[in-house]
Amino acid sequence: MKNATNFVIVTAAIIAVLVIGKGILIPFIFAFIFWFLTREIRKTIYRIPFAKKIIPNWLSNIIVFTLIILAFGFISEIITNSIATVTSSYSEYEPNIQMIINNLNSYLHVDLIKSVKSVVGDFDYGTVLGEVANGLSGLLGDTFMIVIYALFIFLEETSFIKKMHKIFDNSDRFDQLQSLFQKVEFSITNYLRLKTYVSLLTGVLSYLVLLMVGIDSAPFWAFLIFLLNYIPSIGSLVGTAFPAIFSLIQFGEFTPFLIVLIAVGSIQVVVGNVIEPRIFGKSLNLSPLVTILALAIWGNIWGITGMILSVPITVIMIIIFSQFDKTRPIAILLSENGEIDEIGKIKKSSL
Repeated sequence: MKNATNFVIVTAAIIAVLVIGKGILIPFIFAFIFWFLTREIRKTIYRIPFAKKIIPNWLSNIIVFTLIILAFGFISEIITNSIATVTSSYSEYEPNIQMIINNLNSYLHVDLIKSVKSVVGDFDYGTVLGEVANGLSGLLGDTFMIVIYALFIFLEETSFIKKMHKIFDNSDRFDQLQSLFQKVEFSITNYLRLKTYVSLLTGVLSYLVLLMVGIDSAPFWAFLIFLLNYIPSIGSLVGTAFPAIFSLIQFGEFTPFLIVLIAVGSIQVVVGNVIEPRIFGKSLNLSPLVTILALAIWGNIWGITGMILSVPITVIMIIIFSQFDKTRPIAILLSENGEIDEIGKIKKSSL
């Protein structure tokens, strides 16, 4: 009974910290991901013959850091302008909505609005679109803090390793910490790299479809599809529905809507069910049920950002839980096949 009470208290405290401190924690987590990606790019640079002799470690960090910041700035500019265009032009298309509803009412001989509200309640596409746009704007607005956090993580990197050596005098304990860090780094960078390839493919193909149909602000919708593809399961559905519905509002006709729905939906199905499983294989070893539950939990705690981070955070939890006897059963339950030692398994390298 005492253990159960302690568990509830600790869980409630953790959730409270996550909710109250999300303004600090979210940029900090993205900064760590930023750091992991930079380390991965740096390793890629050093795979070039003689690169390690020509480019010192500090210079490679500056080069990679600068390139990523420039990329962030470029993407932020495009997305901010696209969001402003979409949100400002939405009101111009609202008359088309009433026209579509009237046509459907006369064709189906039903009160469409009343029927829809009886099923889903009040639903305002513009409000939902505005919330998504605000979420993206907020994420882009955190870029400055993410960069600042990442910069200090870079500055702390060398001294942190020395501190860990002093804290863990026992070489076995330090080796265990090093192995844990390597598993987390490999799992996160591997997931983000492969997921980015898949999401980029989906976004580019969808952009070509939207461009051919003539959808306004096609770069914004393509980026939204790219970003939502990081959200497991429902991300692809939402990424297809938003531009399809917007095409219906923009043109006031069903033909563009059906083209976008079928074409973009087909891209999502082929990439998500054929290409992605072949690329990922069993590298994540994450239970599908746990994936959905993590999506719901982190979505409630941190919104869209939590949904995007749900898989990486859950994988990290499995890796950490697997290191301790008391929490190892939890890690086994969270995994797909119970083989938790295979998650993030890589060849030993230096921290």
